[in-house]
Amino acid sequence: MNPFATELLRWFDHHGRKDLPWQHPRDAYRVWLSEIMLQQTQVVTVAGYFQRFVERLPTLRSLAEAHEDDVLALWSGLGYYRRARFLHRAAQLCVEQHHGELPRDLDALVALPGIGRSTAGAILAQAYGMRFPILDGNVKRVLTRYHGIAGDPGTSAIEKQLWLRADEHTPAERTADYTQAIMDLGATVCVRSRPLCPLCPQATRCVAHRDGLTAVLPTAKPGKKIPTRTTAMLVMRDGKGRVLLERRGPQGVWSGLWSLPEAEDAGTAAERARQLANVNETIALPAFTHVFSHYRLDVSPILFDHASPLRALGDKPDLRWCDATAIAGMGLPAPVRTLLAQLLEIPA
Repeated sequence: MNPFATELLRWFDHHGRKDLPWQHPRDAYRVWLSEIMLQQTQVVTVAGYFQRFVERLPTLRSLAEAHEDDVLALWSGLGYYRRARFLHRAAQLCVEQHHGELPRDLDALVALPGIGRSTAGAILAQAYGMRFPILDGNVKRVLTRYHGIAGDPGTSAIEKQLWLRADEHTPAERTADYTQAIMDLGATVCVRSRPLCPLCPQATRCVAHRDGLTAVLPTAKPGKKIPTRTTAMLVMRDGKGRVLLERRGPQGVWSGLWSLPEAEDAGTAAERARQLANVNETIALPAFTHVFSHYRLDVSPILFDHASPLRALGDKPDLRWCDATAIAGMGLPAPVRTLLAQLLEIPA
């Protein structure tokens, strides 16, 4: 076993995270689910969602058989909903093609929606103890600093170097523990800002620590200004306290989720509302901004109180009048759920 792995495993035995909910039991389904949830989301946020998800859908087969609305409802608040759809579709393909189990083959795993090389390696290493490296964001940061690799880790040339280093350090023994250990090191010690170098088992051999480069490695991506878009969200509430929700289309942000109807701006909101319901009273609610990875969305919510359904729209499957109980169990974008929670006294 190489010195990097030896020191890391020694550190893990004393300081590693061994009580994460997906580690007991550490089977392939739970490892896979946790890896997908942890993409672009921290452990402290994921833990509660993971517990609720596996209580409702404890097996791969139960996920495959679930309705997409139920999957999205369990995912609601985690963001990046494409992950949930890929997870659902991958489970269905496992039932159709792999006897209801995640395959123990790298290429077969990568062929499933939403599973890349690193996620596949994490499943094989942690669930099956097979020797496969991983290269998630935490591991990239550790290896970039340890080896002093300059350049954007997202570029193919730098990523190729990092994969070679990741494979070089991954041991044949205790592969599952090593995989968890290197993720833990990046998440708790070799953090993005102000890494805790005195606590790091690799400090004596780390190039970035030796040369004072921890603040500049990994190399940051070139700055990019994100655009701002605007929308008006229509909160149409009837005399029973129900709100009209609309299922979003298959394309664009929040695709397939239930949300509030929208208009381009406050000026066209009333016209759009009259197409969907009988409306009278109009109240402008406090505006807010929601930030996505690629743009900012300025939202102007408008309350149309004492609205009533239009008979002509009674059979539209993508329009639904919902009370607080129904909304609590639906997959809604996080800012929409927060907005409705303030009006309807439902959990945010």
